[in-house]
Amino acid sequence: MPEEDNDDTRFEDSLEELEQIVKQLENGDLTLDESLETFEYGIKLVQKCNSKINMAEKKIEELIEENSELKTKQFTEFDD
Repeated sequence: MPEEDNDDTRFEDSLEELEQIVKQLENGDLTLDESLETFEYGIKLVQKCNSKINMAEKKIEELIEENSELKTKQFTEFDD
């Protein structure tokens, strides 16, 4: 049974849990009901990860200011 969803979970932990879910589903050892429940939980984790990514993008946009005007830059522009 998947762990209960927690808003304090780190993005990396959620991503690792998603990888485990994929492995479980690929193994085919789960019953149909277990597979559906696990898949549903995985979808919730994906949505949570997407939300965290969107929040991070907004924060980056807010932090990149020049002359008191917001300037949005693509992530590729941050390469070393």
